[in-house]
Amino acid sequence: MRVQRLSGMQKQVLSLYRGFLRVARSKSDKERHKIESIISEEFRRNSTEVDRKNFQYIEYLLRRGKKQLDQLRSPGTTGLTSLEVDLSRTNKTNS
Repeated sequence: MRVQRLSGMQKQVLSLYRGFLRVARSKSDKERHKIESIISEEFRRNSTEVDRKNFQYIEYLLRRGKKQLDQLRSPGTTGLTSLEVDLSRTNKTNS
C-alpha cells in the first residue's frame, strides 16, 4: 500500500480545519455543534467548488479562515457565521 504525501498547502488546510474543531470544543455545546456544522459545510463546499490549481484563491481562503479562527479564539466570541463568496470570478484559472 502506497501512502500519498500531502502538499504544504494541503497541510495548511487540514491544520486550519483541526484548529476550528479544537476551538469549537471550548464553546458551549449549542455553539460547538453550530460551529462544527458551519465549518464542515464550508470546507466540504470549497473542496468541490474551488479549482485545486487556483492557488491564489486557496491562499485567500486560508488567510480568511485564519482571521476567522483568531476571532473565534477570543473568549468574547461565542459563535461563527458563514460568509458567502462569489466564486464565479475567482474559479477561473489563468490559461
